[in-house]
Amino acid sequence: MASSGKVLDFEEYVRNRQDALLRSARRLVPDPIDAQDLLQTALVRTYGRWDGIADKSLADAYLRRVMINTRTEWWRARKLDEVPTEQLPDASVEDGTEQHADRALLMDILGVLAPKQRSVVVLRHWEQMSTEETAEALGMSTGTVKSTLHRALARLRQELESRDLDFHALERNERGQERCAA
Repeated sequence: MASSGKVLDFEEYVRNRQDALLRSARRLVPDPIDAQDLLQTALVRTYGRWDGIADKSLADAYLRRVMINTRTEWWRARKLDEVPTEQLPDASVEDGTEQHADRALLMDILGVLAPKQRSVVVLRHWEQMSTEETAEALGMSTGTVKSTLHRALARLRQELESRDLDFHALERNERGQERCAA
């Protein structure tokens, strides 16, 4: 009978958390079908150890770790389909410089936030958790999550504006120096 309780408990957990877990899987692998496969594999592996997770509030973290480990195993086991040729094919390569710069700026700006603010922003906007889920994950009230998020976003806006003003001032300064040199 304990086994059927385990099944029902696990099924309820999966039913409640599947969307959030699939979003996490999508961040780990680019292909949506691979993300679904990754999540399914992680769920199968986790099911066998479900009773060993004493604190079920940590199940999301456990599953994310299983997904990361599984993805790493898949990556290591991948078959490389490279074939040496006399002539390289003409291929255009997308320049992701701007995307990398935006991501680097975001990571840098998140660093100005206090750890509590950073946690709230990441869970609400990156992990796309609801206010209630964020509050539960961080052990705070929903009102605290809302006010912390409000202050954190205001701080991020302020930092972005400050950096934008600094950038434009630097740009004007450089143009002025170029004119003087000419």
